[in-house]
Amino acid sequence: MVDNISWHKGKIDKKAREEKLKQKGMVIWFTGLSGSGKSTIAVEVEKLLFQKGRTVYRLDGDNIRYGLNKDLGFSPEDRTENIRRIGEVAALFADAGLITLVSFISPYKKGREHAKKAAGEDNFKEVYVKADVETCARRDPKGLYEKVQRGEIDNFTGISAPYEEPENPDLIIDTKKLTIEQSAQKVIEMINKELVD
Repeated sequence: MVDNISWHKGKIDKKAREEKLKQKGMVIWFTGLSGSGKSTIAVEVEKLLFQKGRTVYRLDGDNIRYGLNKDLGFSPEDRTENIRRIGEVAALFADAGLITLVSFISPYKKGREHAKKAAGEDNFKEVYVKADVETCARRDPKGLYEKVQRGEIDNFTGISAPYEEPENPDLIIDTKKLTIEQSAQKVIEMINKELVD
């Protein structure tokens, strides 16, 4: 813990921001293997929410590594720090009253628990985008599984690095069985149960 700092409280709280935006600030945390469909579903959910007049923002694992987390690699320690940072950022967005869609592999249960604690249990929904390694490798939208097979990538989640499946996610989306549209609709239904109108 850092000494000599204290939280500077403002005069506007989360409830006031939510009332102004007419929605609940929350974090929807998409987790799953590379190629499972996390980002694709989050993009669709963002579009649908925006079309309905919601204030929404999407935080994507790759996008964040271009800026905020560009100093991090893929060691277990760096993966942990990657998720710690984005969990804190997502919590701030939710506190601002935004519906925050986070799509990160987030392979470790402890990291996802930290993100949930940062946002607050009532403001956090975990969505497990489920697809087995074989399905993800067949899709291979970034060519990563091919690189793993050629020995060009070490510590690859689901193959040479662990992925700890969520034990009690709020929603499981099996992308072998559901289309992107069907998957997005399931997420929208979950969010709609939480929103303040």
